[in-house]
Amino acid sequence: MSKVNWLEMLRWGDEQIEDLRTTGYAYIRQGKYNIGIPFFEALNVLEPENAYNAQTLGALYVQVGNPAKALRFLDKALKLEPRHGPTLLNLAKAFLMLGNKKEGLKLARILKKQKDKTLRSMAEALILAFG
Repeated sequence: MSKVNWLEMLRWGDEQIEDLRTTGYAYIRQGKYNIGIPFFEALNVLEPENAYNAQTLGALYVQVGNPAKALRFLDKALKLEPRHGPTLLNLAKAFLMLGNKKEGLKLARILKKQKDKTLRSMAEALILAFG
């Protein structure tokens, strides 16, 4: 069975995708994560090779306290874009939320060596809280 190309089926282009992404992101910025999730679930189906959509969906599931579901999307994002710092940070959080302290702290220690100061300080906070 072949995969359905939903963009083609819907006759959607970049403009419609960007509208969907912008609307979903607007809800996220307002802290309305449960409203933003369906937008990024749709984007994940429409653009299955887009790491940003998968990473954002994984981060949203971390935010709403569903780390098991987050793992699925964070793993997908890392397959598309390995070593992406924010994705690794959310993966560390998801592991820690699931009680997998060993894997969560391992990722946090890796992130503590990142050039990005924000990622470093967030990783340090995870290490202090769970270490």
